[in-house]
Amino acid sequence: MRDTLFISHATPEDNAFTIWLASRLELLGYRVWIDKNELLGGEKFWSDIEVTITKYAIKFLMVYSNNITYKNAGFEIKAGIQKEINYANQVIIENPDLKDFFTILHIDNAPRNLFPGASDLNQISFEDNWAEGLNTLAKKLEKDQIPKVNVNDTTEAANFYLENFSVENGIVEKEELYYTNWWSIKYLPEYFYIHQFTNEAQSKAVFDKNNELVGFRAANTIISFTSNLDLEVEGRDGHVQVQKREVFKIKVTDLLLGYEKESFPSYRDSANFFKRLLKRTLHLYLKKRKLFWYELANKDQAYYHTHESLPSSKVEFSLAMHDKKKKKNLIGKHLDIGKWHYALSFKPVLFPYLGFHLRSHLIFSETGFGAIKDKDLQHSHRRKKGKRMFNEDWRDLLLAFMSSLKNGHDAIILDTNSLNQIEMKAEPETFLSKFGYIDPKDKERMGVFVEEIEREEPLNES
Repeated sequence: MRDTLFISHATPEDNAFTIWLASRLELLGYRVWIDKNELLGGEKFWSDIEVTITKYAIKFLMVYSNNITYKNAGFEIKAGIQKEINYANQVIIENPDLKDFFTILHIDNAPRNLFPGASDLNQISFEDNWAEGLNTLAKKLEKDQIPKVNVNDTTEAANFYLENFSVENGIVEKEELYYTNWWSIKYLPEYFYIHQFTNEAQSKAVFDKNNELVGFRAANTIISFTSNLDLEVEGRDGHVQVQKREVFKIKVTDLLLGYEKESFPSYRDSANFFKRLLKRTLHLYLKKRKLFWYELANKDQAYYHTHESLPSSKVEFSLAMHDKKKKKNLIGKHLDIGKWHYALSFKPVLFPYLGFHLRSHLIFSETGFGAIKDKDLQHSHRRKKGKRMFNEDWRDLLLAFMSSLKNGHDAIILDTNSLNQIEMKAEPETFLSKFGYIDPKDKERMGVFVEEIEREEPLNES
């Protein structure tokens, strides 16, 4: 049965593209064949190649570039490539029912007639954008009803890349500064308070009265950084003074050191309340700065700038240990759907640093404000744009976003309604390593493996 996509290419010049393509096609569910021995610099096994092309291949995909010809020899095709072309032509002669068996994948500015008949063959352009070329090829394979195999079996090219081909971009000995996704609190109030009332109706009435409070309500409690609440609320017979049942004054350092207590509030109660208070405090600050947010599937919120909160789109920032300043856009045009926005979600944590665990996201909108409601469309565009972004891109976006939040001298100050505010560090925690990683040289085109980003569902950005 013919069910294999055979990829013919020049080695080693077009190895990067070929491995990328093979891994992408496998992830789409197709059975793919590439000559691994040739990729590793070994001997070609022509018997295997001939059998694969003539007996099992349903498509012969030629990676068509200037590299398939000998240098300084006009249009002379390399011997190995020519041999594979001959096998493919043999299949076409013997199997006239195979539609577009010989398909050219044009990846550079090579003339379209490098060998006889090349210009008459179906050619798919990958010159400007690999992802767009893959999309066209995928549609062609679907149209021609090319069979797919079990998805669980489609990891051969990906595993091969990880085990062999990526070695040249491995870890080397060099001192390098790394940014973590831990955002630490520099200073904060010494205490926070759990105000307990007799019932939930009382806590709700007091919380509604204190509508500017930096805090939150949970059942019959109100949690805040201040001990002072306005307890005079509107009752049936006019204004009434609500009496607190109890106030628990929790020292933050005690919470970080840990303690045992069985009655309310237990250590777990206090820790959960404190983390929610940190999250609420940051939320109110970001809301005041007019950022929008997008609710993720796990109910966390990813915050992003619009042109109202960031009119210029571009933010200046500095790299640690460097005097040179850089600029990065946090909003930009994306294809024909509208805008992309860099976003951050924040998870409050007590360890290993007191502060927040950061996570990067990409959000897409039609108008530059509210996120697109179609979750599948969001997911699709997130993958399209995200897979072309590498470590340096994500790092710079993170640092630019944090720089955009500054409201003090190289600091981010959060209001707490108390004498002491929360001062956040201006950038995430860093550490020096004695080892470094060499990123691929062709960063626009080396996105071989892209992890699935969790699907996110948009709710309300107000």
